[in-house]
Amino acid sequence: MKKLWIPFKKVWKFILLLFLILLAFSYAMFQGGFVSWFLFYSFLPFAVYCVAISFYSLKEFEVTRVLLKSDYNAGEPLKVTVKIKRLRKFPLFYLLIEDTLDDPLKYASQHQKAKALLLPGLKKEFSYEYIIDELPRGEHFFRSFTLRIGDPLGLFEKERKVPVDGKIIVYPAYSEFIYRPFENQYDQGLTASRERVQRDTTMVVGVRDYQPGDRFSWINWKATAKRNEIMTKEFEQRQSHDVFVVMDCVPDKRFEAVVSFTASLQRATLKKGAQTGLLTISKERASFPIRGGERHLQELFYHLAKIEAKCLIPLEKVLETDGLFIQHSVSFMLVTAQLTKQLVEKASFLGQRKGSITLFLIKGQKEAPAEGERSLIAIANARGVRVIMVHEGEFTAAFSEVNLR
Repeated sequence: MKKLWIPFKKVWKFILLLFLILLAFSYAMFQGGFVSWFLFYSFLPFAVYCVAISFYSLKEFEVTRVLLKSDYNAGEPLKVTVKIKRLRKFPLFYLLIEDTLDDPLKYASQHQKAKALLLPGLKKEFSYEYIIDELPRGEHFFRSFTLRIGDPLGLFEKERKVPVDGKIIVYPAYSEFIYRPFENQYDQGLTASRERVQRDTTMVVGVRDYQPGDRFSWINWKATAKRNEIMTKEFEQRQSHDVFVVMDCVPDKRFEAVVSFTASLQRATLKKGAQTGLLTISKERASFPIRGGERHLQELFYHLAKIEAKCLIPLEKVLETDGLFIQHSVSFMLVTAQLTKQLVEKASFLGQRKGSITLFLIKGQKEAPAEGERSLIAIANARGVRVIMVHEGEFTAAFSEVNLR
């Protein structure tokens, strides 16, 4: 029915235009005089332009979207340059162009920024720019542009969608902080090691490039002289500082802060020289084995860029099904925004079998813990589960001396 209405609507507009021309001509004929004929001849160019615009094809338009880069961090601005080119010169009264954005980008850009009203006139090439001030985390796709032209009388309007694909990946925002592996130092309580890694310096297993934090006594002078680069001894690792993180993906208003802290934690862990793994259960289960290196960090960040709060089971159920498969010699860390009695019990049970477990409880800025959460934190600490409360925007305090005591 809609397809039949389109040609009928076009015919109706031609009839209306013809009626207006005849009306102006009849007025000039019967009224006579300079004014009436002036009105008729003044109306004729508009009528001719309406006919011309009805036959003008939008298929000759070529639209290009220019993005400065494809990888961003959450909160960064995005500048998009749109270039339009056409084959022939034709006087266009206006061109309304809109970039089709996915829903998260529409919300971030307030939608109107991607739309522009241009007055190209006879130009064959022209362009415009728009800026999205703060990019939301995720993988965002650009699909097409919508072009609209029309005449001054508003009788004839034409619209066409031009497919122009594009994609950007927005990684989670992260904070720089120093990761400090937790240790039990006799009966003095829980502290964090400031060393890059703790190693047995009596057992040399190889050499490697010098890294900031290495001791002067570790330098291998023979290898340094041979390679003309500072090389240090690689020792047997006394205690594993590998980290396995389980991130809670249950819907919560602080989910973005959970993702951001997880990204910051894993980046800091890898920079420290340790290795890290990740488990998330959202729409589907995703597990990353414990590894190190820049490539592993990119894989983790790419996954965290796309993760959504779509988990239908609480974190304690995740630990019940997947926790026992985690190897023993790792630091087990949980990142969540919801602390429950069942989670504390499950983490305590897992800690008895796996060893050290740290639970990071993410809170909003200046958000105080509820009364029930205070008692749960005390119960968790008594059962050997270390609970560290981290406020959004204050991730650097996660491994401070205050939190570690």
